[in-house]
Amino acid sequence: MKKHILALITLSLFNVSNAQDTVILEDPFDSRVITTGVPFLLIASDARAAGMGDLGVATSADAYSQQWNPSKYAFSLAKSGIGISYTPYLSKLVNDIFLGNVTYFNRLNEGSAFAVSFKYFSLGEIELVQDEFSEALLAKPNELTLDVSYSLRLAEQFSMGVALRYLRSDLKIDVIDPDAKAAGSIGVDISGYYQSEEEAYNSYNGRWRAGFAVQNLGPKIKYDEGGRENFLPTTLRLGGGFDFIFDEYNTLSLTAETTKLLVPTPPIFGKEYEYTDVNGNGSYDEDEDELGAVVDDRVIVAGKDNDVGFGKGIFQSFTDAPGGFSEELKEFTYSLGAEYRYQDSFSFRAGYFNEAEEKGARKFFALGAGFKYTTINIDMSYLFSASKVQSPLENTLRFSLTFNFADGEYDEY
Repeated sequence: MKKHILALITLSLFNVSNAQDTVILEDPFDSRVITTGVPFLLIASDARAAGMGDLGVATSADAYSQQWNPSKYAFSLAKSGIGISYTPYLSKLVNDIFLGNVTYFNRLNEGSAFAVSFKYFSLGEIELVQDEFSEALLAKPNELTLDVSYSLRLAEQFSMGVALRYLRSDLKIDVIDPDAKAAGSIGVDISGYYQSEEEAYNSYNGRWRAGFAVQNLGPKIKYDEGGRENFLPTTLRLGGGFDFIFDEYNTLSLTAETTKLLVPTPPIFGKEYEYTDVNGNGSYDEDEDELGAVVDDRVIVAGKDNDVGFGKGIFQSFTDAPGGFSEELKEFTYSLGAEYRYQDSFSFRAGYFNEAEEKGARKFFALGAGFKYTTINIDMSYLFSASKVQSPLENTLRFSLTFNFADGEYDEY
């Protein structure tokens, strides 16, 4: 019997390969969605950013700049402040899963600032029952981060910042495995922020803003010796915006932001089988030829191997999509947001977030509002899903509370 080489690239297309008596069949369940460890770091924890479509790398400074771009603290109008936020998660199903955040910042002088923050993600109580005669056992998995950042004004209109983050993921279930331990890692953020002087135009004044951040640079996180290592959600953020300053009472800010996970794309895998060419036509026919033993159960059909270190993975993430450059572009998400402020005492916000269907299909509109009384800010936001895939935060009301100390001490331009 004549033998040939065959490789199947899709479920319906089969191409000739280099092995004479084998065929590679693609796994139909391969996913193009990039997954990471501690994904709660990607959830917008403050209501102001959430109300503008989950953006914040290039918005004006506030107490929650730690999550988006800590270099903004060097432009804060307040000397110092504390921000507290609460975000219910999967609120349609349960009432004990939530994300909480506490942040403190202090502008040391005209040119520098520091901040510390604590973020806690509770996955609620999980009830474990072995059988109908056993007493229920409770587990309370959770994840948390502790951050510290420093920002420095390098020029009158530009600053940079660096943040160090400790991550702890306690998803172990002690009652099942007493030897299980919480996983931990560290991450580093590097960011920059530009804010122009107020410029006069025909019928209004304006100010340009721009920012970038590379977040969660750090080693993979691993839960046990036999388990798989997971990449941290290393993220690139780029954004820009403009403030329309109509008068001393009315300001409209428009901001756009794009993000990309700097994590390798999963390749398309297949299995290599021996096969018998029953009809002798030199190609594999699913309905006629016979598959034999598995030669290799992990063959990369398209893309690159994603079992690499986090450093190499960052650079590989720009060129490894199985679908080529067009798929790489789909790995960028974008957000558009607007914020109207009246007398710095009331704010109304709106935003839109978009992610490609093949990469997670997150699409939603958001609305938000903010109120300021003396040195206290109260912010809230609401999310409307625009995707076939329902968001865990859909129809969720989020709250943030900020206490600014010595508000207005610094006057930028």
